[in-house]
Amino acid sequence: MVQGFVYRRRRVLQGLGAAMLGLGSLATARAQRRFEPAPGGWRRFEVTTRVELQQAAGAASVWLPLPSMQTGYQQSLDSQWRGNASSARIVADDRYGARMLMARFEASVSAPVVEVSSVVLTRDRAVDWNRPSRVSEDPATLRFWLQPTDLMPTDGIVRDTARRIVGGARRDTDKVRRIYDWVVHSTYREPLVRGCGVGDIKAMLETGNFGGKCGDINALFVGLCRAAGVPARDVYGIRLAPSAFGYRELGANPVNLKSAQHCRAEVFLREHGWVAMDPADVGKVMRQESAQWIRDPRDPLVAPVYEGLFGGWEGNWMAYNTAHDVALPGSDGPRLGFLMYPQAEHAQGRYDPLDPDRFKYTISAREI
Repeated sequence: MVQGFVYRRRRVLQGLGAAMLGLGSLATARAQRRFEPAPGGWRRFEVTTRVELQQAAGAASVWLPLPSMQTGYQQSLDSQWRGNASSARIVADDRYGARMLMARFEASVSAPVVEVSSVVLTRDRAVDWNRPSRVSEDPATLRFWLQPTDLMPTDGIVRDTARRIVGGARRDTDKVRRIYDWVVHSTYREPLVRGCGVGDIKAMLETGNFGGKCGDINALFVGLCRAAGVPARDVYGIRLAPSAFGYRELGANPVNLKSAQHCRAEVFLREHGWVAMDPADVGKVMRQESAQWIRDPRDPLVAPVYEGLFGGWEGNWMAYNTAHDVALPGSDGPRLGFLMYPQAEHAQGRYDPLDPDRFKYTISAREI
C-alpha cells in the first residue's frame, strides 16, 4: 500500500556552483584542503527510512521525522509511505511545526514495518561577508529564537559565560565570532557519546565537561548566542552523501545513513540575515579526520573548515526541523530534547532508538 504526501514547493532559487577539491603540498604529512561552499544550483535526493519493530507487545506507534524545511538552502518536496500500518498520517509538534509520519499498528500485527521516502532539493550555502545589507525579520520571530528551552537555559551560568565570552563586543557579528571561537577551542568531539549527544548545556558548563557530539556542542553555541542577545537555532538533520571537498568526516555513505544524523546551527545577523554555523563539525575534523587528534584549529587540515563553517554549509546534508522539547503527537511519553531519530512505542513503553537489538531501522539516500 502506498500513500502520497505532498508539500507545497514555495520557491526554488538560483543555479549550482561547482565544489572543487584542492590539494596543496605541505611540509607535514597532511594535505591542505579547500572547504569553500558556494551558493549555487540544487541537488535532488530521495531519502528512505525503514523501521521494523522488534518484540512489539500490543499496539504500537512509530514516528519518522520528515524534511519539512522550505528555505533558501532546502526545498522539501513530497513523501510517500508503505508498510503494514493500520493508519499513517503526517502530524506536527504544536510549537515548532516539526513534521513527522505517525504510523499506528494493531496488536494483531506480528512484525510492524513502515517505510517513508522523501524527495528534497539541497544546495550549498555561504554568506558573503563583504556584502552586508540591512536584513529585516519579523520581531516576533527573532524573540522566539531568543527563548530558552528545557536543556538550553539562557540565564544563570549560561548568561554569565556568554557575557564573559563576548566581553565588550557590540556588533552581533563580533559576538557570534567570539562565541564560535570559544566553542571550538573549549569543546571537543567525544566519540564515546551515544548518538548525537543530549544537549544539556547547563550541565556542560557546571561540570566543565565539554566533550560531546553535535547535539551537545552546537546546542552550547546556540544557547550562548541566545544568552548574548543574538537569535540562534539548532537545525536537526542528516548527511546524505560524501563531501565534495575530500573530508571523510563531513560526508556519509548514502547506502547506510543510520549513524549520519547531524545537527547544525544558524544565527540571525542584522547585516546578513540567517547565517549558517557549525562549530561541532570543526571539532569532528580535529578529533577524527586524521589518526592524530589535532588540537589547533589553525592546523592546515582543519583551518579551511574552521573558517568555512563560520558562515557556510555544504549541501550534502538534509534538514528535518528546528524543534526542541518535542511532544510526540498521540504519545503520553516524555518530551524529546530534539527530533532527529525515528521513534516508536508499544505497550511496554518507548523504544530506545539507539538500541540496535530492539529498534531496527535503516536510512539510505540516492541522488536523482
